[in-house]
Amino acid sequence: MPKIKVLTQRYFIELAFKGTNFHGWQIQPNAVSVQECLEKALQTITREGIAVTGAGRTDTGVHASYYVAHIDSVKADLDHPDFVHKLNSFLHKDIVIFSISKLQSDAHARFNAVSRTYQYHMNLQKDPFQQETSWYFFRQPDIDLMNEASRVLFDYDDFTSFSKLHTDVKTNLCKIYLAEWHQSGTNVVFTVKADRFLRNMVRALVGTILEVGIGKISLVEFRAIIEKKDRSAAGLSVPAQGLFLTDVEYPETLFTRTVQP
Repeated sequence: MPKIKVLTQRYFIELAFKGTNFHGWQIQPNAVSVQECLEKALQTITREGIAVTGAGRTDTGVHASYYVAHIDSVKADLDHPDFVHKLNSFLHKDIVIFSISKLQSDAHARFNAVSRTYQYHMNLQKDPFQQETSWYFFRQPDIDLMNEASRVLFDYDDFTSFSKLHTDVKTNLCKIYLAEWHQSGTNVVFTVKADRFLRNMVRALVGTILEVGIGKISLVEFRAIIEKKDRSAAGLSVPAQGLFLTDVEYPETLFTRTVQP
């Protein structure tokens, strides 16, 4: 007898998570990940073998104030608010689902994303209430100078110098759309938006630009670091706890986000 084709519905899930207690987004052996927790909760409620595909990896300790994933299900009502509420009640306290939306069958959370935005949060004053979501940096850097260094990034598209070594990516080319620093009181935030990011790229950028901000390297030397295309030439990566994925953008014809930044 011919096999009966089971029709499925594809959904986008908008969510956020605090990464402190997770070993990143992606499932891995002997470690708790966001993807694993979400899949287990979905499978428990729907009683389906649902697999979750995310917009990209995040490393251990990195947060996401906005993240997108997609799933396929034979059920046609997972976008109902009651299901979202039920799913949240099953999930780890550090994960929240904002919404679930129906999509066309070929929509993809990772491959259809046109840009991603990250923020790195620093605090110039030790604060016990921000230890898990920002990095304490005890010196006042030159914010204007760091913004000058950030504008240098627009002149380049090869960011090998800021990529984790021995990754499986085919290219280190990225198009940066936004890179800027802001300070409010003792809080300092670096915002960067690009079509794609390399592994560890934002944390390496922050660490190197900070060296400009404290006078350790000049703007000319910063350019030279980019042009060397050598990770050992750049500065150290800053700690993970200050890094947030804050936005993932898609073509409006594919998906319109329901959660505003």
